Amino acid sequence: MADMEGNKDAKQFAQDVAFANTGDFHVRGASNLDWGMKDRLSRIFKPETGKTVMLAFDHGYFMGPTSGLERLDLLIPRLAKHADCLMATRGAIRTSVPANYNKSIALRISSGSSILQNDLSHESMVVDIEDAIRMNASAIAIQTFIGAEGQKETIEALNKAVNLGSRYSIPTLGVVAVGKEMERTNRFFLLATRMLAEFGAQIVKTYYCDDFEKVVAACPVPLVVAGGKKVPEKDALTLAYNSIQCGAAGVDMGRNIFQSEYPEGMLQAVNKVVHDGFTDKEAYAFYLDLANANLQVNK
Repeated sequence: MADMEGNKDAKQFAQDVAFANTGDFHVRGASNLDWGMKDRLSRIFKPETGKTVMLAFDHGYFMGPTSGLERLDLLIPRLAKHADCLMATRGAIRTSVPANYNKSIALRISSGSSILQNDLSHESMVVDIEDAIRMNASAIAIQTFIGAEGQKETIEALNKAVNLGSRYSIPTLGVVAVGKEMERTNRFFLLATRMLAEFGAQIVKTYYCDDFEKVVAACPVPLVVAGGKKVPEKDALTLAYNSIQCGAAGVDMGRNIFQSEYPEGMLQAVNKVVHDGFTDKEAYAFYLDLANANLQVNK
């Protein structure tokens, strides 16, 4: 094992140098993967842009019917066409997402506690890989707590998911979990994202932080930035813009979409930032135009 004493902080990230091992494939770090894995990644990340807009509505697996997600069967049909990938549990997908939408699915496969317990750091892999195959999942998503009490078991669960996913050419999306007592610093995210990538996750979902371009440069797989808690629409679009400008391969937003004043318009505005090169100001103006038009129609 490497000696921790005298270990120096990394400094040479070469953020201005493009990732080297790309080959002819549009997803970072995936050039040596097999055809099936690449096919699923291409369903998540648009080949035209190499990026993705994910819609997360997996909150119910530990929070129940939170605000905005009271009726998935009514909400998801309004939003699905504007998302590249739907991130949810198997129960939500089977009951509330029509199969003819033909959207890529990031299937949540970890669980272990509820909001009543107030500690989510002891999750394990609870969905069989066979069920992920039956659901035609484009990726399996599993939460990992780095630096928390449940670190060991969630790392083991992630590695189990990677092993099984690799067997059947299903990418693993490793989710960097941030608990109440955990730091949201550049140093933490450099550590956590790199760990998940080195364990074999083909995609890592994380949070935006200062010097995020260094986090992107140091991680050899695509980073997708989580939307986090609900903030004003303008701020959420700035988060998306800053993330993409720093090299993120996409965003995965939930509450900042379904708790928005006009969810359909907000999701379309995020698309403009991720895929069409809009600035946050341009996207916000686009959102306001859509929201005002919708208001007039529904008067």
